[in-house]
Amino acid sequence: MIYFDNSATTKISPSALETYQKVSEQFFGNPSSLHQLGEHSSRLLHQSRLQIAQLLGVTDEEIYFTSGGTEGDNWAIKGTALEKKPYGNHIITSSVEHPAVRESMEQLEQFGWEVTYLPVNEKGEVSADDVKKAVRPETVLVSIMAVNNEVGSIQPIEEIGEVLREYPSVHFHVDAVQAVGKVPLKLGKDSRIDMAVFSGHKFHAPRGTGFMYIKRGRRLAPLITGGGQESSQRSGTENVPAIAAMAKSFRMTMEPIQTNANKMMEIRSYLMNSLKEKKKVTVFSPEKGAPHIVCFGIKDIRGEVVVHALEDKGIYVSTTSACSSRSQVEASSLIAMNVPKQVAQTAVRVSLSPDNTLEEAEEFMTVFNNVYEQFTYIN
Repeated sequence: MIYFDNSATTKISPSALETYQKVSEQFFGNPSSLHQLGEHSSRLLHQSRLQIAQLLGVTDEEIYFTSGGTEGDNWAIKGTALEKKPYGNHIITSSVEHPAVRESMEQLEQFGWEVTYLPVNEKGEVSADDVKKAVRPETVLVSIMAVNNEVGSIQPIEEIGEVLREYPSVHFHVDAVQAVGKVPLKLGKDSRIDMAVFSGHKFHAPRGTGFMYIKRGRRLAPLITGGGQESSQRSGTENVPAIAAMAKSFRMTMEPIQTNANKMMEIRSYLMNSLKEKKKVTVFSPEKGAPHIVCFGIKDIRGEVVVHALEDKGIYVSTTSACSSRSQVEASSLIAMNVPKQVAQTAVRVSLSPDNTLEEAEEFMTVFNNVYEQFTYIN
């Protein structure tokens, strides 16, 4: 089996699974409880938070645990909207965001909010100048993803941040889910990013885990209220075993980030170059995209047909976003990039992790060559 669908989810690492089991057995107390078992869990929770913060170069008070990327994006957007409603009702985002962002925006529009959806170029990139032009006196939030989940475009986050330094009251939210372990993201007091969202199952941690960076001094209304956990910002008994496992996976992802990125980039370059040799293959991913995503299509062959043909040979890829693949809709990012709908429907996404190898990529191309010949012979 070759698993090339890591942008949908990664396999939990053996060390994270070991941590999860050990903590489940030995640290089962509620971290909010006053007794010794609760104190042990609380201490481990703090250690996990501190470890993540240190790896990001921020303070532990700026890290909040969530259930993953979708919750984090919803919280960043709707929490800002609730908190800053007295100051304005305008939000800026891009036309290539993940559904967790896009649908949050659409929901706010139903309640009277105004949202500007910025266009992208043929590489799927937003212009920082367009952000500047879109800012209005009533703007309270800019939400731009770090790495596009469908084609791997890297957004000019630092350039956008420089633009927003002129507007210190505007919150800047970054969906960093696809950037973790692949593309560096500068956070902390010298960064203009106010909120960044991370999802554990994208870096070999258990599903249902995630965390959010919220810069000190930035206020968000909580979406989940109750027992006052996470400094009364995100109530609910913390899943200490899963959080500890996530912190372990995050350390194992971030410490060798450059080595892993170089490895994935080598594999990506091989795949990109090999696919471009095929006359009826269109590669949608930009040349200077993230090191783990290759999006392409075979002329006149729907993406799901290619996915299942490769699956029959033991190779697992996806169409584009796992969140929309079962609805069999064309890649929204490709449509925003002005790719014709019929062409966008051919999209297939290969997504890598540091566990993948060049040998797997070579085997993939051997299998793909046969699939390609079958489809192009028919057509």
